[in-house]
Amino acid sequence: MKLRIDAMTCGGCARSVTATIKDVDPNAKVEIDVASKVVEVESVQDQQKILEALSEDGFPAVQL
Repeated sequence: MKLRIDAMTCGGCARSVTATIKDVDPNAKVEIDVASKVVEVESVQDQQKILEALSEDGFPAVQL
């Protein structure tokens, strides 16, 4: 799944986003480009769970 997270503005945000996704699925593969605010996630977990967790942690995401 490919996401855009406008609230992700720095490396610290990227680490928080990664940690949030890994809390939902510890085996998820997460690739982040902070400059474009794009996150690519490979996960077996339900996408909605990941989106909800990101939103709860202050990083609402839009699926691309």
